[in-house]
Amino acid sequence: MRTRVKICGLTRQQDADFAADSGADAIGLVFYPPSPRAISVAQAQNVTRGLAPFVSTVALFVNPDVADVSRCLDAVSVDIIQFHGDESPEFCSQFGKPYIKAIRMKPDTNLAQLSEAYGSAQALLLDAYQPGVPGGTGTTFDWSLIRQIEKPIILAGGLNADNVAEAIKQVRPFAVDVSGGVESEKGIKSHDKISAFMREVANA
Repeated sequence: MRTRVKICGLTRQQDADFAADSGADAIGLVFYPPSPRAISVAQAQNVTRGLAPFVSTVALFVNPDVADVSRCLDAVSVDIIQFHGDESPEFCSQFGKPYIKAIRMKPDTNLAQLSEAYGSAQALLLDAYQPGVPGGTGTTFDWSLIRQIEKPIILAGGLNADNVAEAIKQVRPFAVDVSGGVESEKGIKSHDKISAFMREVANA
């Protein structure tokens, strides 16, 4: 089974279109104001305008208010929600959309327990843990911490064209998630880096 790819932190329509044309399965939009890749609802509408069919739009939130999520869903065509904070399973499942729950990996993280707790999630996204930073750290974590679970795993955290093939071989995730590893600067994607990343995923 081929490894799916989500390219996250998109802020420009041309980058979203290039990601889709390069074979990305999903694009990620960050609705978390402290993030350097955060965008407004109006920007998100522009980024997703004319997006190719069969490419999923993922809206990323960190400990949001219900109103913030609802406002986004009312204005932007979102396929999947990604919760990257301390949201409870009950909170995540109330919006009538499939969702992904991000887990920041520590040595004592119990994936089986979390998979059961977030039984309503479509997948668990595994990211690097860094105190005080919910994600987008650009650092990898110890992939040997990962134990296979019934739920699909999306691998994130410091991935780029140099390490994604090895990550796929070692972890065998359902999908990989990349942001900083394909950027020329925060929020601005490098088309050359996207192409190189997609090649390495295919080679794996």
